[in-house]
Amino acid sequence: MIKKTLLLATSLVLPFALDAHASDRYRSRPPVVVSPDLAAPWVMQLGGAVRPVVYAPRPQPVAPAPRRQIRRSFDQPATVAPQPVAVRPNNPAPKDFNPIYLPQMVDYQTAEPAGTIVIDTNNRFLYLVLGDGKARRYGVGVGKPGFEWAGKHKITRKAEWPAWNPPQEMITREAAKGHFIPAHMEGGPANPLGARAMYLGSTLYRIHGTNAPWTIGNAVSSGCIRMRNEDVVDLYERVNVGATVVVI
Repeated sequence: MIKKTLLLATSLVLPFALDAHASDRYRSRPPVVVSPDLAAPWVMQLGGAVRPVVYAPRPQPVAPAPRRQIRRSFDQPATVAPQPVAVRPNNPAPKDFNPIYLPQMVDYQTAEPAGTIVIDTNNRFLYLVLGDGKARRYGVGVGKPGFEWAGKHKITRKAEWPAWNPPQEMITREAAKGHFIPAHMEGGPANPLGARAMYLGSTLYRIHGTNAPWTIGNAVSSGCIRMRNEDVVDLYERVNVGATVVVI
C-alpha cells in the first residue's frame, strides 16, 4: 500500500518538474545576431524584453589611391630628342585649292603685245596678254628660295604629257636630302611635269602642269613655272611656239 502511494505521488509531481525544467531554457533569450545589410525596421519587429544585438561589420582596409604623375614641360628629361623640322619647308601639305588662282579675265595694263605671257613670281600669277587692257590670269607655283629667276625668253618647244629627265644637279641635290628621283620618267599622270609643257629657250625651265595642284600659289619648284593640269592645257591651246615669255 505504501509503495503504491509513493508511485502515485511521484507520477503526479514528475510532470510539473519536467514542465518547470523545460521553461527554464527560454527564460533568458540569447542575443539575436542580425546581418548588417538588413533594414532597421525589420529588426525592430523582433520585439521582446531583450533587444537584438547587431554587430557592425569590421572595417576593411582601403588601399591608398595611386598618385597621378603629371609631367610638365620643364620636367622633360634632357635626353628627349627635339621634334624634327620639316625637310621641305616650302612644300605645303595637300589642301583645298585656293579659288583666287582659278583662271579668270582681268584688267591688265602692259606695254607687252597680245600673245605675250607675263609671269608675276611675287604674286604667283601668269598673265596671257589679250590686248585692250585685258588678260587671262592663271595661278602658278614658282621657284623656291634660291631658285628664283627673272628674264625674257621665247617658247621653243611644246609637248603633251612630256617625259621628265631631271638634270644631274637636281638628282645629286635631292639625293643629299634623302629624296631619290629617277634619271628618266615617261609622261603620265604620275609625272611631275603633268599634262603639258612649254620649254623656255635654251634654259632648263618650263611652264608645265603638276600632279600636286595644292602647291599652286607657293614657291615650291626648282625654277620651273607650274600650273594645274587643266590650266596648262588651256594655256597650251592658246599660245604657239615662238611666243614671248616675260618673268618678273
